[in-house]
Amino acid sequence: MNLHGKDIRIFSANANPGVAEGISTALGLPLGHAEVGEFSDGESSVSIFESVRGSDVFVVQSTCAPVNDHLMELLIMLDALKRASAGRITAVMPYFGYARQDRKAKARDPISAKLVADLIIAAGADRLLTMDLHAPQIQGFFDIPVDHLLGVPVLAPHFQQKFAHCLDEICVMSPDLGSVTRARNFADRIDAPLAIVDKRRPKANECQVMHIIGDVRDKRVIIVDDMVDTAGTLVNAAKAAVEIGGAKEVYACATHGVLSGPAMERLENSYIKELVLLDTVPVPMEKRGTRVVMLPCAPVFAKAVERIYSDKSVSMLFV
Repeated sequence: MNLHGKDIRIFSANANPGVAEGISTALGLPLGHAEVGEFSDGESSVSIFESVRGSDVFVVQSTCAPVNDHLMELLIMLDALKRASAGRITAVMPYFGYARQDRKAKARDPISAKLVADLIIAAGADRLLTMDLHAPQIQGFFDIPVDHLLGVPVLAPHFQQKFAHCLDEICVMSPDLGSVTRARNFADRIDAPLAIVDKRRPKANECQVMHIIGDVRDKRVIIVDDMVDTAGTLVNAAKAAVEIGGAKEVYACATHGVLSGPAMERLENSYIKELVLLDTVPVPMEKRGTRVVMLPCAPVFAKAVERIYSDKSVSMLFV
């Protein structure tokens, strides 16, 4: 591809090599030749082994665990490419870490999402490509263009195909008020009713379900969220769907599978029959258990990369 005088290069750090390879394969391009490691004292090391002068460069890196290591790898690679005179640098972040720290929840709290945005810009990124920010308003933290992809158009077809024989039995559920817009979008795509879980969160990573808004009795419920971290919210929503709402079965999906702490144990002991995730955060096969299904996000990112390079609208991907 060479549509406007610049060649295109795709590089990967260590967080999402599989996604980067998927993007480059979909575009028919080789992955950029680079090495990302660390010095003996633990400092991140980046070496770019090919010329990028004037190139349209895309750096694929999620800031997932170990979050700070992967963030530093991204920043250092961006700096290396900027100093190598790359024509334009796009940070491709399937999962944007620190997104939950987007406001001051109490006195003297940091707004870490804004700090990370500033760091990415200072390191040399000319634009950002990401998917399902925990708080969409984080786009406003950047003084560069942000292309915000959605996971729902990738997740919904999986369930449409799975329940093609019984779509009239499906109900989509939002696990909290913050995910209502995402769940409504999902419900519209598969033409299903919407239910909402009303919950109270006494402290971080703990929540108490109060009641369900909507009718889920004898339904196959699909819980839709943006991420699964410790899985407390998801498991409690599934429990409420069955024990309070009278649901027949419970499934769940999310864009980002952080799956930290007790997440897998909770999922294995829950009412959730299947959890569908995108691979924005890599989940090793041995950690997936019996209920986690992974779908690739590389195809939609490849389409977005191609549109950005061609100066075409990215929003058209979701029409």
